[in-house]
Amino acid sequence: MVLQVRGIVLPEREERSFWIDGDRLRTEPVPDADVVVEGGWLLPGLVDVHTHPGTEVHDAPFSDEMLRLHLTDHRDAGVLLVRTPGSAARIPDWVDEDPQLPRVRSAGRWLATPGRFFPGLGRDVSEEDLVHAAVEEAKASSGWCKVIADWRHDEPALPRDILSAVVQAVHAIGGRVAAHCQTADGSLNAVRAGVDSLEHGMHLDPGLIDQMASQDTAFVPTLSAFGAGADRRRAEEPSARRDWWLAGWEAMLPNVRAAHEAGVTVLAGTDRFPCGTVTSEVEWLVRAGLSAEAALGAASWSARSWLGLPGLVDGGPATLSPMTRTRRSTARLWPTRAASSCGAESSPDTRRRLSALRRSRIDVCRSRTVVKRGHQPATTAARTGVRLRSGIPAQAGPTAQEPASRCPRTDRRQS
Repeated sequence: MVLQVRGIVLPEREERSFWIDGDRLRTEPVPDADVVVEGGWLLPGLVDVHTHPGTEVHDAPFSDEMLRLHLTDHRDAGVLLVRTPGSAARIPDWVDEDPQLPRVRSAGRWLATPGRFFPGLGRDVSEEDLVHAAVEEAKASSGWCKVIADWRHDEPALPRDILSAVVQAVHAIGGRVAAHCQTADGSLNAVRAGVDSLEHGMHLDPGLIDQMASQDTAFVPTLSAFGAGADRRRAEEPSARRDWWLAGWEAMLPNVRAAHEAGVTVLAGTDRFPCGTVTSEVEWLVRAGLSAEAALGAASWSARSWLGLPGLVDGGPATLSPMTRTRRSTARLWPTRAASSCGAESSPDTRRRLSALRRSRIDVCRSRTVVKRGHQPATTAARTGVRLRSGIPAQAGPTAQEPASRCPRTDRRQS
């Protein structure tokens, strides 16, 4: 059956109709189509560019069952495209073949040199073998690889010359490099090396932001994952690590705003559990100073474009999320561009916009699949008996957060 959707498309703010036959959007009318969305706002399906489905604890094996549960939670929350910057195992082919699941752009296994990750969770490689391993993971995935560029605050980051060699080699095959960075040296080395995305960037020197903008290094701060642990950190006994963590956190929101204003592509990634909570990251981006439209774009059309996928256009992927609209809420939901220029907006207005998205009862995922929504993601623990933990126990990694926050892997939240 052919589906029809009609509404005001974001970010263009133009009223359009699309017909869905197969897995593509079409603008050519089809008689007797089943109208599943009429009115309101239409935006490309939500995107989480930093999530690690498949495992939730650093000492548990990657599981196809867990992977399906995590991706289903994403889908049920309207997240129809995810990027996995590192995972405990390569994402299996069946994920791409299942029309019921979000599209996935993967980076293969985490690449960790000695002392910079959980042993055995990712792909443990020597510094000498890192370049070869990075090329191999990029070729075996969606063209991405993920390097752990630093780990503990009191230990050295991956040397810049090695990371530069990784970037050059991966770029030579048409791939892209994501770098986990939480220390000042790690972020410095990653930016100078020319990585394609800086993940976390907790102690990013703001003096590097202009270079990030000029060389198209995207910034994925995962604010919601850090923010979930901030109060707990403040309550800890004073220590060098606690003070280091809090100092980095206090600088993150100003750095995110500065990066956005400088033209850096800032994107929404959660790095936490349960999966399917990217709207919370959108709220944090607004709190950092992005307009509601820019923040939502970071979890929708901007993220899709950055990953090489079109928005809602003829011939584009048939994945979209509708937002309800009422006469009372329309003006508040999406004011004119002049009224929504960059700058922090009131939290009530932001919550109103996002609640409209959460109230949507359907999403069109890939082909003709219509996904009913309107519930909170069921936790994996409730369904499988597995206790949610942030990937990293409090004593292990540089940014451990509270146990239920973060998608898999490293708690550097997921990482």
